[in-house]
Amino acid sequence: MIYRSKTLQLPGSSAEEVIKRSRYTYHIIQKLTPRRAPYIRSKYFAKDKIFINSFWDHLNKKTSRDKLRRLKLFPCAIDLIRNSKIAPRTRQHLNNPNESLHRFYGISRDGFYFCVQIKENKRTGRKDFISVFPSRETQT
Repeated sequence: MIYRSKTLQLPGSSAEEVIKRSRYTYHIIQKLTPRRAPYIRSKYFAKDKIFINSFWDHLNKKTSRDKLRRLKLFPCAIDLIRNSKIAPRTRQHLNNPNESLHRFYGISRDGFYFCVQIKENKRTGRKDFISVFPSRETQT
């Protein structure tokens, strides 16, 4: 199964435009969290916190073209994390056996397939939103 997001991709062709809109979404979430590290609650993980600040660290390592592709999907990823009850593909992290990677697949309201990746630390139970990217692969 694949989650159908209720949000559209961010419009815009310039990086400035897309970054501004995605940062606005991020700051709204940041203001709603009582502590410094912004998080959202996930239905799939029984209302556990998913911290989203790791996404920005990961994004800064990407090329500008790749950043743009990923930032356009940011609101769709937030919607998927909050509302999806569909089981992800889960696998153990290659370099660290204490971490699991969860991949959720979704489709935006305007028809773009994407994948959201969440890293879970098995010892502490902390979950971090790592990445969102366009995906041709769908989960059946």
